Amino acid sequence: MAALTLREILSFDVLGAAAPEVLCGEQELDRPVRWVHSSEIYEIGPLLSGGELLLTTGLGLVGADAGARRHYVRELAERGVAGVAVELGRSLAEMPYELLDESRRRGLPLVALRAVVPFIRIAEAANTAIVTQSLADRPYPAVDRDGRAAALLADLADGTARSQPDVLARARALDFRPDRTHRLLGVTATGAGAAATLDRAALALDADLLRAPVQGGIAALLAVPAATGDAVWAAQTAVAQAAGTQAAITQAAMTQAAMTAQAAMTAQAGPTAQAAAVDSPVGSSLTLALGPACPADAAWSRWGESLRESRTTLGLALTVPPAEPARRCPGTPGGVLVTSSRALALERQLTGDGLTPASRDRLAHLVSRALGPLLEWEAAHPSDLVRTLEVHLRNGCSPTRTAALLHVGRQSLYQRLERVESLLGLPVATPEAHAELLLACCAHRLLRATP
Repeated sequence: MAALTLREILSFDVLGAAAPEVLCGEQELDRPVRWVHSSEIYEIGPLLSGGELLLTTGLGLVGADAGARRHYVRELAERGVAGVAVELGRSLAEMPYELLDESRRRGLPLVALRAVVPFIRIAEAANTAIVTQSLADRPYPAVDRDGRAAALLADLADGTARSQPDVLARARALDFRPDRTHRLLGVTATGAGAAATLDRAALALDADLLRAPVQGGIAALLAVPAATGDAVWAAQTAVAQAAGTQAAITQAAMTQAAMTAQAAMTAQAGPTAQAAAVDSPVGSSLTLALGPACPADAAWSRWGESLRESRTTLGLALTVPPAEPARRCPGTPGGVLVTSSRALALERQLTGDGLTPASRDRLAHLVSRALGPLLEWEAAHPSDLVRTLEVHLRNGCSPTRTAALLHVGRQSLYQRLERVESLLGLPVATPEAHAELLLACCAHRLLRATP
C-alpha cells in the first residue's frame, strides 16, 4: 500500500489553515512521508531517520550565520527528510535566503507557513492518517471491519471526519476504492435482507459498496459507475430488482426448510401438516432510502451530506404515507419500498430538522389558505380530492399518469378535477397556482402523519 505523500499532507484541512506556500521542491512533492515531527533544535538532523516532514518556527536558526543555515539544510537533505515547513512571523519574519537557496540545490521541498496553527494539531492529524494508511492492507476480522466501517460512516454523517486524506485512507483500509469518475450515494435501510439486497445491487451495477450495521438497520456508501447515467435512478432500480431476487431466494429457502422439517412430521402426523406448512405465507418488509449523488472525488463533506439526507429520507418514508403508490420494478415484493431524497424533496424541505409548534402553525396556515374549500368538502362528503390533486400535480398534470397511479378511469379523474377546480375557483394546472397547491397538499399529508 502506498504511503501518504507530501502533496497529500499539504492538502489537509488543518495545514490549509496555516496558509502553506511551497517555495521550492515542487517536483518532489510526491515523496512519501513516514512521520510528521516538530523541533526547534539546530542539530536535529542526526536524530531523524528519513521520510519525515519537519515542522519548525526556525527558533534554532535565529542568530546562526549563513554557513550554519546551509549546514542545517544539508544535514536534513542527507538524512532523507521528505520536506521542511517553516512557520514565519515569530522567530523568522521571512525565509532566510540561505535556507531557500540550499534547499533548491539539494532538491528539498521547503514550505512557508504564513499563518499560525499549533504544530501539535498538524502532527496529530497527519500522523493519525499515516498510521491509518499503513494499516490499510491488514486483514481485519469481520466484526472489526464492521466496527471500523460504522465509525467511518458515522464520522462522515456527523461531519466529524478529520480530513479528506484521512477519510480516503480509512476507506481504502476497508477496501472501498471508488474511481474518481464514479457517482457516490449515501444509503440507509431497515428491514429484512437489507445487507444482502445491497450486496446484490452493487454487484449488478458493478459498483463499490461500503456498508455497516447501525442501530435500526444498515448505512452505506454506494459508488456507481458513470456509465449508468442517472446514478440515483440506476441505483433505485438495481436495489428494487435485487430485493425481488433476495425475497425469492428467502422464500425458496424457507419453503425447503419447511418441507424438510415437515417430512419428519409426516410419518407421525399425516400429510395434512405438511401441506399447511408449505402453504404458509412468508412476509417481507424492507425500506431503503438513497441520498443525492455526488462525484466520488468530491470533498468528504459531500459524502456525509448524502448519508445524512438518506437517513432523513428513510425517517420520512417510515412515518409519512406516500402521496401515491410506490412505483415498483417487476418482481419487486410488495413489502419493499425504495425511495430517494429526490423523491421526497418537498417533505424534507417542509420538515427541516423536525416539526416544531411554530412550523406546524405555519404549515397549517398554508393548508387552510390553499386547500380550505377542499377540506371542508371532504369533511362533509367522503372523497379523495386532496390526494387526487397532489398526485396530479406531482405528475406534471398528466391525466394518463394520474389515472394509472390512482387506479381510476380517465372519466372519473376528469370529474374529480372538475370538482377540485370548482371548489378552489381556479385551474390547478396554471403555473401561478401549481407551486402553492403542491406545497399545501404535501404539508397536509405531513401534518396528518405527525400529530
